[in-house]
Amino acid sequence: MVSNTPGPVKQGHDQGSHIAKSDNMQQSRELKPRPIGDKCNPLCPFFRCGQKALRFTTDHYRGRPIKVALCNWIGDRCIGASCRYAYCEKKAMLPDGRCSFAVENQPKKMKSFEEELNEENEIDLPQGYKGLPKKKI
Repeated sequence: MVSNTPGPVKQGHDQGSHIAKSDNMQQSRELKPRPIGDKCNPLCPFFRCGQKALRFTTDHYRGRPIKVALCNWIGDRCIGASCRYAYCEKKAMLPDGRCSFAVENQPKKMKSFEEELNEENEIDLPQGYKGLPKKKI
């Protein structure tokens, strides 16, 4: 006879830990852009080829494996953002080949209000400029 009662609960195992582990795995699998500096990288998970010629292989450099993006269309390494068929799945590639995710994460250099005032005061007047014309009454 088969009983419908659950079997003995294993002690030492938390039933909720399985859910927490799966949440952590999903967060670690979340794709993130991988620009090199501020330039788009063909190894980024969002980088795509319009000709569908982008392939990934592993080369060995000094005994260590490195991932390399190859273009099957020309039979050589992918040139990245300078290729006319390259595009970003997240539409983050700027026309000059920079990644907008990298550009927006860079700290912005803001001048203080006092520095801007000093710069305005230091502006030289053009030659031959004597000042504002006086009104004649």
